[in-house]
Amino acid sequence: MFRKTLLDNGIPLLMERIRGVRSVCLGIWVKVGSRYEARQRNGISHFVEHMLFKGTKRRTQKEIAFEIDSLGGDLNAFTSKETTTFYIKVLDDYIERGLELLMDIFLNSSLPEEEIRKEKAIIIEEIKMVEDTPDDYVHDLFNEHVWGREGLGLSILGTKRTAGSLSREDLIEHIQRYYRADNIVISCTGNIDFQALERTINGYTAGLGGSNHPQGSTGQRFRYGTRVLSKEHAEVHLCMGAEGIPQGSPERYAMLLLNSIVGSGVSSRLFQKVREQRGLAYSVYSFISSYVDTGVFGVYVGTGRRKYRQVIDLVMKELRTLKDTLSEDELSRAKKQLKGNMVLALESTLGRMNNIARQEIYHGRYFSPAEITREIERVSLSEVRALAERLLCRERFALTILGPVDRTEV
Repeated sequence: MFRKTLLDNGIPLLMERIRGVRSVCLGIWVKVGSRYEARQRNGISHFVEHMLFKGTKRRTQKEIAFEIDSLGGDLNAFTSKETTTFYIKVLDDYIERGLELLMDIFLNSSLPEEEIRKEKAIIIEEIKMVEDTPDDYVHDLFNEHVWGREGLGLSILGTKRTAGSLSREDLIEHIQRYYRADNIVISCTGNIDFQALERTINGYTAGLGGSNHPQGSTGQRFRYGTRVLSKEHAEVHLCMGAEGIPQGSPERYAMLLLNSIVGSGVSSRLFQKVREQRGLAYSVYSFISSYVDTGVFGVYVGTGRRKYRQVIDLVMKELRTLKDTLSEDELSRAKKQLKGNMVLALESTLGRMNNIARQEIYHGRYFSPAEITREIERVSLSEVRALAERLLCRERFALTILGPVDRTEV
């Protein structure tokens, strides 16, 4: 059973009671991520996410860590391009203690100077780790390539320079600017009592006021062309794609099905043709990145130095001819795969907490699994073909190459 209510200060509270589970997962979603950051403060949303676990007025960092482990729960957070999320998952017996702990770090973090200094070093090491992981790093390079060095093109982690330059005053200003009632969504799923939960959260959030600042601008232009970063790696890492669709687009189910057919799963076209039939790569998949106003449909492949051109030609041919070669059998299989993946993802309270929050943020309403299933079934072959023709049959694509490749060869 799902229920949405507004807290006294206007924060949407989304609750879904799930029968037969013993866990509760509650998340606080702040609608700010790397796309809303100034370039000189890139990575600050992620830095704040880290710092909220480093001590409050009542607890030290060590006490926070020991307390969540003593509950047998999970206290964590993540940052994306458009949101920062803090969540806790505990047994229903500990919901009050878990909620108090989560609210304490969210509302009362003290941001100790010594912890800030240590965290700078930790985040710089995290950035180095990504740069040493080319199959991850190439996605950052691709985003920078297609969106430029602003907004969606900014890395979630920031750079070593920006991470090292952030001050306590910067973090406080960021929190005061964005961690406000009209920029927050709270979602909770599991074995919960609606009225008791709403009453408790109202008590904790009463002091959160509205924002005096805009969230940030949207509307970025997708850039095409080829970018090469020569670096000694064992493989050549490729990211290629075209502009996609926003999160709230009515074509989103057709987009999900198109992605399933092209490169999501071992039965997908690219997995079968690039890996199984030709033996050109170990890792090959397509992906969707959708935002409030735009998106990307892309393909990643890691391949050999002598194979990358053949892979690029093969992938591009597959994408450009897709509209003429899609079949009803492929669409039917993709629908079954998509529905199965959805059901499996929603079997955990964490998955459901994420689901209802993202629905509120990007659609402003709740879609039940049954409703989503019906919408998936309604998608026709002609709709998927039309989407493929519009997105993939143009001559313009973006391509990012990372690895032992000379720029003059491309």
